[in-house]
Amino acid sequence: MTQRTTEQANMEHWQERVDLAAAFRWTARLNMHEGVANHFSMAINDAGTRFLMNPNQRHFARIKASDLIEVDANDADALGGPDAPDPTAWGLHAGIHKHCPHARCAMHVHSIHATVLASLLDSNLPPIDQNCATFFNRYVIDDGYSGLAFESEGARCAALLVDPKKKVMLMGNHGVMVIGATVAETFNRLFYFERAAETYIRALQTGQPLRILSDEIAEKTAVELEQYPEQDIRHLAELKAILDDEGANYAS
Repeated sequence: MTQRTTEQANMEHWQERVDLAAAFRWTARLNMHEGVANHFSMAINDAGTRFLMNPNQRHFARIKASDLIEVDANDADALGGPDAPDPTAWGLHAGIHKHCPHARCAMHVHSIHATVLASLLDSNLPPIDQNCATFFNRYVIDDGYSGLAFESEGARCAALLVDPKKKVMLMGNHGVMVIGATVAETFNRLFYFERAAETYIRALQTGQPLRILSDEIAEKTAVELEQYPEQDIRHLAELKAILDDEGANYAS
C-alpha cells in the first residue's frame, strides 16, 4: 500500500476514505459507472449529515482516498467554491444523508442491468434465484422520476428510504441507489443487486416461463444471507488486496 504523506496522515476518517476509493475503482472495473456522472458518499458524523463523496467530474478509475471531499448536508454554501460537489450529487446524497440517518453510506450508479430493470413498466425483481431472493421485500421502486436530482428531487427520493428494511431504491427511468451502514456492506449489496438484475433480465430474454421461489423460501433465503458472517467485509478486503497487488494508488 502506498506510503501516506503528512497531509494525508492528518486527514480524518482515513479508513472510510480508503474503502470508498477502493469501491470506486472496482465499480469502474466492473463497468457499473457512467462516465463521471455517478456518486458514492459516506457519513462521518453521528447525525449522518456530514459526509465524504467523490469530487465533481472525477472518473471512478482515478479516485484516491485523499481526493474525497467533505460536504455538510445542512450547508447550502457547499455548492460554492473550487471543491463544490456536482449539484445533482448534492441534491440526491445530501437529501438522503439529511433525512435518512441510518443510510451511513449511499451508492448511486446507472449500471446497465439495474437501469434496464428500472426502465421496465414492471420493475419488480422476482426471486428466481438466490441473488434475487437476497432482495425479497428489501427494495423500493421509485416511479416518480421528474428530472435531474437537484435538491427537491433528493428530498423526494429520501422519503422513499425511511423504512430501514428497504436498502435498495430502484429509481424508475434512472438507475439504482443502494444504502448501508458501511462501505463494505453497501458495495456488496450494490454488486449483488446488479448480478440479480442481470440474471432476471437474461432469464426474461429466453422467453421461457420463470421458476419463481415461494415467498416463504425467498424470505428465508434473504434472512440467511443477511446473517451470513462477514461476507461484505471479506469481499471488500479481497478487492483491496487485488488492487494492492497491482500497485494501485487508490489508498494514497
